[in-house]
Amino acid sequence: MNDGTVMPSGDAAAEVKTMVSNDLIQNDGRNRRAAETRRKVIEAAKAMIAETAIAPTVVGVARRADVSVRSVFQHFHDVESLFVTVCDSVHRELVVPPETSSTLSQTARIDSFTCNMAQIYEQIVPLRVAAGQFVGHPALLARSQAIQQGLRASALRIFAQEFSLLSELESEGLADAIGAALSLEAWMALRRLHKLSLERSLAAWRLTLEALLAHPVMQVAAD
Repeated sequence: MNDGTVMPSGDAAAEVKTMVSNDLIQNDGRNRRAAETRRKVIEAAKAMIAETAIAPTVVGVARRADVSVRSVFQHFHDVESLFVTVCDSVHRELVVPPETSSTLSQTARIDSFTCNMAQIYEQIVPLRVAAGQFVGHPALLARSQAIQQGLRASALRIFAQEFSLLSELESEGLADAIGAALSLEAWMALRRLHKLSLERSLAAWRLTLEALLAHPVMQVAAD
């Protein structure tokens, strides 16, 4: 502090303190309103996607959230960035079933694994369908790859007994096959393209996984 600085005292100090306090309150209020607007926009977009499996427009989201279009753009640069944020929100809120134990019988592991993957996929199918409108978006591709990697890692852990009988190359091939057969896209084909019920789709997956694990390569390795 230099010698020319004059510190407020008495009523002046109290007035400065009040002004600072009022500014903090106003800023806090603005921040709360901004956070609430952002939350409403995200929830509106999520609801619209769940209902239609179509990426909503900014105008549609603004109308559903009861905010202005300008308010939406204050939080998101474009509809793509809004969609990515919605994806992350949905993934954080996923109801994830308990992990399948690797000590169960093979039949029990197949049943648990397929049921768990189906339960997760059922929650994100509308989002994945809507994401088709943003083909090639780097952030969405990264999230899709993360899901696929999670599937692969789970399969390697749950069926470690079976993979342990194989060579490295054979293990890679089996993991690739399971990843393709039980991917989100494969589930969407069963449920939306072929219009199979949940039960029939699960039955198809069980048969597929049983067949993959009973591949002749594994039989030879087991012998």
